[in-house]
Amino acid sequence: MPFDGGRVDVHQHIAPPFWKKSAVAADPHVAYIADWSEADTLRTMDALGTRVAMLSLTSPGAQFQDVRTANALARAVNEYGAEAVRRRPDRFGLLACLPLLDPDAAVAEAVYALDELGADGVAVLSNAGGRYLGDHAYRPLWEALDRRGAVVLVHPTSPQGLADLPGLQGWAEWPFDTTRTARHMVVNGVMRDHPSLKVILSHAGGFLPYQVTRFEELSVTNPSVTREGVREDLRRFYFDTALTTHPATLAALLAFAGAGHVLFGTDMPAAPLTVAGSLAAELDAHLRETPDVAYEINMGTAEKIFGRTF
Repeated sequence: MPFDGGRVDVHQHIAPPFWKKSAVAADPHVAYIADWSEADTLRTMDALGTRVAMLSLTSPGAQFQDVRTANALARAVNEYGAEAVRRRPDRFGLLACLPLLDPDAAVAEAVYALDELGADGVAVLSNAGGRYLGDHAYRPLWEALDRRGAVVLVHPTSPQGLADLPGLQGWAEWPFDTTRTARHMVVNGVMRDHPSLKVILSHAGGFLPYQVTRFEELSVTNPSVTREGVREDLRRFYFDTALTTHPATLAALLAFAGAGHVLFGTDMPAAPLTVAGSLAAELDAHLRETPDVAYEINMGTAEKIFGRTF
C-alpha cells in the first residue's frame, strides 16, 4: 500500500508544567523543552503530516526523586496524558510513564495505565539508577506487559558512574545506553521469555544495527545464550527514526531490521520543529522510490503493533 502522507509519530514527548518544574533541577536539558500545549502540538503535527502522536515522557522520567514522590509523579503524568487523549483521541495516544525505581510500583502503574486509563503502551527509560531493563527485579513487569501484548518504548537516559562531560550525555551516551539495555535484555532472556512484547528502541536502536555482527558472534563467550538465539532476539526489536534519518543510517537500519520493524518518530518537542521537519524531509527523500516501505514506516507497522487503525 503506498504512503499517502499520514504518519504515526511513536516518539513524541509530553512535558506537563508540574513535571518540568521538578525535573529541570535533575536534568538541565529539560529547560529547553517547551511546556506542553495541545494547540502548539497539533500545529507542529500538522506541519509534518502527523496524523497521530504517541505521547511519552522524556528523561529523567519519574526517577529523579525519592521513590514515593516518583511513584506519585508517574501517576500524575499518566493521568495528564490520558486526559489529552480523551480530548483528542483522533490525534493522540499515550505511552505511559513507569516509576522504575520501584519495580513493584512499576507493575502496578503499568496495569493501571493499560487496563484503566486505556494507554496504548508504556515508555521506560534505559536504566533506573543504574539498574538496566534485563535485571531480574523487572521480571514481574515484563510478565505483566507480555500478558497484555504491550508496546514498550525504550527511551535513553544517562548512565551511572560517568564523569560529567558537558554535551556528551545526549550526543553519545544516550544512544549507547539504549544499546546497552537492549543487549542486557537479550542476554537475560527478556525477549526470549516474553514473546508477546513489542519493544521499540528509540533513535534507531542506538548503535545496535551497526554492531549486530559483534553482538551475535561474541555471544559464544556467554553460556546462557546462543548465536542463533541472540540473532532471533535482536530481530524482534522495533526501531524508531527519531534523529536518525541520515541515508547511511537508514540503509543500515533497514538492512538489519526490515521495513516492518521501523517506525516514524520525531523526538519533538525535545527536537524543535525545524530539526524534526528537516529530518522528516530527509526520510521522505530516502524513501521516495519505495512507497511501500514509506507506508510501513510511517503508518503500517504502527497500525500492526498497536492493533488499531489511525
